Amino acid sequence: MTFPLTGRAALVTGVSRRAGIGFAVARRLAALGASVYLHHHVPHDHDQPWGADPGGPDAVAAGVAEALADPAARVAHGGAELAARLAHGGADPVARVAHGGADLADPDAPERVVAAAYAEFGHLDILVCNHARSGGDGPLGILTAAMLDGHYAVNTRATILLTQAFAARHDGRPGGRVVFMTSGQDLGPMRDQVPYAASKGALASITRTLADTLADRGITLNTINPGPVDTGYAPPDVHEQVRRHFPTGRWGEPDDPARLIAWLATDDGAWITGQVINTEGGFRRFD
Repeated sequence: MTFPLTGRAALVTGVSRRAGIGFAVARRLAALGASVYLHHHVPHDHDQPWGADPGGPDAVAAGVAEALADPAARVAHGGAELAARLAHGGADPVARVAHGGADLADPDAPERVVAAAYAEFGHLDILVCNHARSGGDGPLGILTAAMLDGHYAVNTRATILLTQAFAARHDGRPGGRVVFMTSGQDLGPMRDQVPYAASKGALASITRTLADTLADRGITLNTINPGPVDTGYAPPDVHEQVRRHFPTGRWGEPDDPARLIAWLATDDGAWITGQVINTEGGFRRFD
């Protein structure tokens, strides 16, 4: 099918900036026919050196909506298979984009975000946990309990609670997918980001356990390490230093991991679960 996600609904977290991976993932899913709910937490980006998206959440959502598959084209290319899929569960054939904000450091926020996405579309098929807390960490020697707890709350706890809330609402229809995002912390040291590396490493470690649990419900779960991706956070000297470690001479771009994630969301990715997949373009950690 030209639009393999027609009739399916996705929740993508951490979609606050058009320069980010979450935005690229959401556009890919929309282009394949899915409805997409965008979670964002603008205050986090506002406090970072790269800043918030100048257009705000509405501009981000509009950018995703531009990628939505045309309904007439989907019907023309889908044929009998598309008609049957849309009939199953009464799925709305007109894909759309919605968005809402939440601070995932709040223990109750994951449940609220999933509930909002479910209420918007009437069902959920795909969950992409793209959000992450950045900054406010450091190396061994300066760490505090607050640093460690802050990263754990957003990066680890919220991701697992989002998955729990998603699984509780998934109705067993084909196409159940969960995708986590990690950072390759098991492939090389991240000395200056101990809380971040620890919280993201926990997701890689729990992948097989959660995937096994969800398999009985027909849901796959995989974790993606996108490697260094240019989302505008690196200052010029760091950007150049990292660039030289790629065989291609360029950083990863947001659409690089987005293509893999979108493929995993389709029926072609149904046989892959419980995997931590590194998609780094041959990144060399050491000279």
